[in-house]
Amino acid sequence: MGLSLQKGQSLSLTKQNGESLTNVRLGLGWDAAAPVKKGFFGMKKAAEIDLDASAIMFDAQGKHLDTVFFNQLTSKDGAVRHTGDNLTGAGDGDDETMMVNLPGVAPAVQSIVFVITSYSQQTFDMVDNAFCRVIDDSAPGSPEVARYSLSESGKNTAMVMSKLSRTGGTWTFQAIGTPANGRTPGDVLGVAASAL
Repeated sequence: MGLSLQKGQSLSLTKQNGESLTNVRLGLGWDAAAPVKKGFFGMKKAAEIDLDASAIMFDAQGKHLDTVFFNQLTSKDGAVRHTGDNLTGAGDGDDETMMVNLPGVAPAVQSIVFVITSYSQQTFDMVDNAFCRVIDDSAPGSPEVARYSLSESGKNTAMVMSKLSRTGGTWTFQAIGTPANGRTPGDVLGVAASAL
């Protein structure tokens, strides 16, 4: 298990030997806070929470360059890839993931902000155990490097979870956890930009 970060903390994605991580996976997950309901024939059914993970890319001046989300699964430079939309939040582990090839990210991109939005307008007081984690896919066994578990909840329909920032050739992961409102990543561009 990786380093557990608190809101606002950051971690360099440079290994102890000085090499930078190259291929990372951002896993985002959540559970329904609502109790399990009984369905047909008395079968228990967990509440479905449909949240959407997105990656919003900005340049050094805070200008929006690109967005990877359920309607555009790959960035223009091909370096950021969404693995697909989870419509229910069911199951353990990551509900949605983003693959990032750090050396392949376009030079103009200085920050990649990861947000979760609710297209169906479900609010975060209906969500438990929301988290964001960084996995090093360039290392054998793909170890988890860092994890940020969200402790806040509320009537907001979106959350700015974390960001990757580049300074020169070095990348840093930062836990953010800022509430927002919106159905799509375009609705939360301003809040995401304020996290830069």
